[in-house]
Amino acid sequence: MQKPIKYTIFRTKWGYFGFAGTEHALCRTHLPGPEPEKIKARLLQGVPASEFDRAFFKKMQERVAAYFTGTAVNLGPDIPIDLAGLTPFQTAVLTACRQVQFGQTITYGGLAKKLGQPAAARAVGSALAKNPLPLIIPCHRVIRANNKLGGFSAPGGKNLKSKLLKHEKRCAKKKNSYYC
Repeated sequence: MQKPIKYTIFRTKWGYFGFAGTEHALCRTHLPGPEPEKIKARLLQGVPASEFDRAFFKKMQERVAAYFTGTAVNLGPDIPIDLAGLTPFQTAVLTACRQVQFGQTITYGGLAKKLGQPAAARAVGSALAKNPLPLIIPCHRVIRANNKLGGFSAPGGKNLKSKLLKHEKRCAKKKNSYYC
C-alpha cells in the first residue's frame, strides 16, 4: 500500500503557500494565495490520498516565509525534490532552471543552450509550464530574449511573475545575506 502524500499550507506575507510530497522530497508547491482551501484543492489535485502535517518540511516553510518578507533566500538545489512523472527533457529543463540564482534571470534560449539544445527555446518554455514546484524551481526567472516576461502558468500569471522578479531585484539590491 502506498503511503499518503503529506502536505502543509502555511501563511506568508503574500498569502498562503502550500507544499506536498513524501517524507524525503517535495513533489508540489503552490504559490501564495488568499484562500487556503483553494490552495489545498490545487495542490492536491489528482492525489489519491493525503495527510496534513503542520510540521512538514518545517525548515523549508521558514525559508519560504523569509523569502516573502524580503530576505534573499537560498532555495537552491540542496532542497530534495521528486519530479516523477515528467519526461527526461522536462526533468533536465527543471533541473537546469534550479541553477538560476536569486535576483538573476535567463532567457528561454539561454536555458536551452545550457542543455546543449540551442534551438529548443520553445520546448524549454513548454517544459517550464509543467513545473510542479514553482519558487523551489524558479521558472519565474526565465524570460524572453527581448527581455519581456514570456508566459507564467501559475495562478496570477504574468502579473505574479513580474511581482516575484521585482521583489527579488529589490532584495538583491538591499544585499541581504542568504538565509540557509
